Amino acid sequence: MISSFLFKKYPNIIALAFFALSMILAIFLFPVPELSSHLSDTLGLIFTLFTESAGKPFFLITIALFCCIPIVMRLPRKTMVKLWIQFAIILVLSLVAKTALKHFTAVPRPFTHELQQLHVIEQPQDFYQLSKEDKALTVAKVDDQVSHWRTDLWKKKESYSFPSGHTIFVAVCVMFWGGFFIRRRKYVPAAIIITWATGVGLSRLWLGMHWPADLSGSMSAAAILYLFVPEWDETES
Repeated sequence: MISSFLFKKYPNIIALAFFALSMILAIFLFPVPELSSHLSDTLGLIFTLFTESAGKPFFLITIALFCCIPIVMRLPRKTMVKLWIQFAIILVLSLVAKTALKHFTAVPRPFTHELQQLHVIEQPQDFYQLSKEDKALTVAKVDDQVSHWRTDLWKKKESYSFPSGHTIFVAVCVMFWGGFFIRRRKYVPAAIIITWATGVGLSRLWLGMHWPADLSGSMSAAAILYLFVPEWDETES
């Protein structure tokens, strides 16, 4: 029974593995520069769009689009409901895990180290002792030294770095929907989802929001959490 349960998740693990490999390749081809370095408007816009697609409030649109997949494919109603329930379970589990791990690990974000290098704060942890308003004012002090594509995000973030909420979200989407397509031998849509997820992950690094370890930790967490998602036999049309 256990082997059958794990076998059903095999395509999902394959999808996550391709995401991990794609992320490693992306970091190798596009190494993260100094956060105070120039960021062109084109790259800034692209990275911001990737980031926003997996963040509040636009992640809800992304979820809705994914949930339309079984409708577009005209799957049986029971299959649709099962897929939506499974997707909802993994989303809730990932949200709870992300929130708990951030509180437990309390790892400062990369940009707080940049603020330290620019002599705005003494220690990265000092940033998290400030009020929401003071955090924004602190980041504003480097507006003339750091691209606004980065500082605009820094001013909004109060939480810690590990794990990456954006990455655990896209990892879940890759595992669930990428695996969904791989299981049906529809490799092009699976590749599109993996490419989108890789763009989100790379954007988090380039914008100074996360460390590479945050991304790998998020993928690992997604893989573990997916083991708690029930599997049912599908009736496909």
